[in-house]
Amino acid sequence: MTSFAAQIDVRQYAPKDKQPNIFSTWNSLKSGETMELTNDHDPKPLYYLFSAEHAGLFTWDYLQEGPEVWRVAITKK
Repeated sequence: MTSFAAQIDVRQYAPKDKQPNIFSTWNSLKSGETMELTNDHDPKPLYYLFSAEHAGLFTWDYLQEGPEVWRVAITKK
């Protein structure tokens, strides 16, 4: 079972507030720590943004893939 250093449920945020809160949470992680992201749709576009801005510095593992709830474990390398 994965232990999360942080958990963020972005379903509670307005669209304009989602990315700032996600990246604030990401920036608070230490190397080796994992955050759990929960959303109401596939956060694949966020994966591409992480790939562009943090290439090689994270792992992305789906924990739950819809149809109503999507959960992803994002680990900082």
